Amino acid sequence: MTELHNRKCEPCEGGVPPLTRTECDKYLAKLAPGWTLAADFKSLSREFEFKDFYRTMSFVNALVHVANIEDHHPDLAVSYGACRVKWNTHSIGG
Repeated sequence: MTELHNRKCEPCEGGVPPLTRTECDKYLAKLAPGWTLAADFKSLSREFEFKDFYRTMSFVNALVHVANIEDHHPDLAVSYGACRVKWNTHSIGG
């Protein structure tokens, strides 16, 4: 299997089943610590903390740039010193 950081997201147009719990757990083990899988295993989330608003927004802007290139857009909750990132594949609900 190719390492995750070397892969490029291919947008899903639907018609593909979401990953199973076993598949999710396998991929989750390959991620940096701090990522959590939702109880329904349909989304992945992590909170990133920063010293101040400027650093938070720098992270958000960098994340938005990569997400736009990949055409895979997370849900973001942004505050002064933190950003919570939630990923799922909207088109297949998982």
